Amino acid sequence: MNSEHEDEIMKATWNGKVIAESNDIVNVEGNAYFPIESVRKEFLNESDTQTVCHWKGTASYYNLEVDGKENPDAAWYYPTPSD
Repeated sequence: MNSEHEDEIMKATWNGKVIAESNDIVNVEGNAYFPIESVRKEFLNESDTQTVCHWKGTASYYNLEVDGKENPDAAWYYPTPSD
């Protein structure tokens, strides 16, 4: 499932920096999921947090860190999403 506007570049920003940008995102429940290759990993630090969604699976989290400021558990992904 792709964005309805595949030619539009979507950006995720925080603290003045672009964290991710792509024209190939998936929207689920109002959240934009970016392809991992579009994410600037230098701003991510792994978190120990995990949550479970009954239909998406177990989510793992990243803390964002930009210019010495941290946004805990601000980004998440599903390593093995449910079918």
